Amino acid sequence: MKNKFPYKKTLLIDLDGVLNNYCGNYDENHIPEVKEGAKKFLDSLCEKFNLVLFTTREHSSAEKWLRENNLDRYFSKITNEKLPAFLQIDDRAICFSGDYDSTLQCIEKFNPHWKSESLQN
Repeated sequence: MKNKFPYKKTLLIDLDGVLNNYCGNYDENHIPEVKEGAKKFLDSLCEKFNLVLFTTREHSSAEKWLRENNLDRYFSKITNEKLPAFLQIDDRAICFSGDYDSTLQCIEKFNPHWKSESLQN
């Protein structure tokens, strides 16, 4: 994929848990189905941003999944490296507020959106 949007700020968007219905059961041979609303979300973002898919999955698997779900046109690149970007959209992230104590508390309490509280104990 070549950079189709060189003049726009870049967003790194995670695949598992953001664009698909990942729920913690990683399988390298299967990428879960596209999450409802993902296409509309990407439609909105691609007007203003250069979108880069950020995933630890094999490049060819991620590329195939994007094509099969008609989402490939939104992304200029697929990477497993943290690239310079305006923002990152990920289901496993904490925004550093400048306060280490607050950040430590967020880390201790963190759960991805797809993990119910009943699974924590």
